[in-house]
Formats: sequence, structure tokens, C-alpha cells
Amino acid sequence: MNKPLLVTWITSLIATLGSLFFSEVLHYTPCTLCWYQRILMYPLTLILGIAFYYGDRKVYKYVLPISMVGMIISAYHYSLQKIPVLKKFEMCTSGIPCSGEYINVFGFITIPFLALIAFSIITIMMFVLRKNH
Repeated sequence: MNKPLLVTWITSLIATLGSLFFSEVLHYTPCTLCWYQRILMYPLTLILGIAFYYGDRKVYKYVLPISMVGMIISAYHYSLQKIPVLKKFEMCTSGIPCSGEYINVFGFITIPFLALIAFSIITIMMFVLRKNH
């Protein structure tokens, strides 16, 4: 069994199901940056699931660029929520503001923070896979 592939697939699956739970069960409307993060995470669930099934250890070539862009977007989104001066540069001008926080656990855990953690785990595991390949 390939543990880095399993960890990344489970991480992407949890992130995907979590985002669907927030929008479909709790009825939280995603902002623009949330959609960008979803656009990057959802295909990873499929790609990593197939890679785990077939034991494709070269999948890091395809996953790393996606997960790293996801990390950047998530970090920017999280920064918009936590650094007040950045709200001047907010790109969500209509609908739900990207600086809004549907959840805030312990004063720092928000939805973009959870996405950042998921993209980071996937990125780290892909570097582990690349090193061991």
C-alpha cells in the first residue's frame, strides 16, 4: 500500500465532502475565492483516487502544480480574513465577501484555513512521493 497516495486521497476527499457539507447542508454560499479553491480541490479527489487505485507514483507531476496554486489561493483568502489592511485589496466585490467568516473556531480556524491545511498536506505528501520515486 502506498501511504502518501492514500493520505493525499483521503485528505482531498475530506476537503471535498467538507466543502459540500458547508454549502449543501449548512447553506453557506461560497465566495469567489472559495470557488477557485473548489475548482482546484475537486479534481484532485478523482486524480488521487485513481492514482491510489493504480499505484501511480508519478502522479506528483500533475498534482503538485494544482495543490501549490491551491495553497497560494487559500493563504491569500485566509490573509484577507485575518489581516484587516488587506480588505482594501479584496477581489470579491459582489455577493459574499471573501473576508467574511462563516466559522471561526479558536479565533483562527476558518474555511480557507481548512483548505490551506488540506492543500498543504497534499503538497507535502506529493514531495514525499517524489523523493521516494
